[in-house]
Amino acid sequence: MKYVLLFGGTMEEQADWDAETKEKMKAAYAKVEGWFEEHARAGTVVSAHELRGPDTATTVTFKNGKPIVTDGPFIEAKEVIGGFAVVDVKDLDEALALAKSWPGGSPVEVRPVVDHSAP
Repeated sequence: MKYVLLFGGTMEEQADWDAETKEKMKAAYAKVEGWFEEHARAGTVVSAHELRGPDTATTVTFKNGKPIVTDGPFIEAKEVIGGFAVVDVKDLDEALALAKSWPGGSPVEVRPVVDHSAP
């Protein structure tokens, strides 16, 4: 069964991350890259991507059925998603075990993927 692990945090945590020294960023990335490599080798992480910062976001909302494009993240959001991984595991328990082992220090939201091919 496929799940998406969403790696998130607050805008304040994003600002703290952006202000980190290159050495601390490099050390943090090494832990995270090791986690991804381990689980990719095991076949559980099937896809993953880091997202650029929230200042690069463009949001499409709808008013009276018409799209409105706004630069920046959705204003009402208190948290940002920094990246995500698609995992293929046996069940929710296995997805949660992966999320619990996340070395990034940020919250991880676990959501099942809808399989439209199933009858």
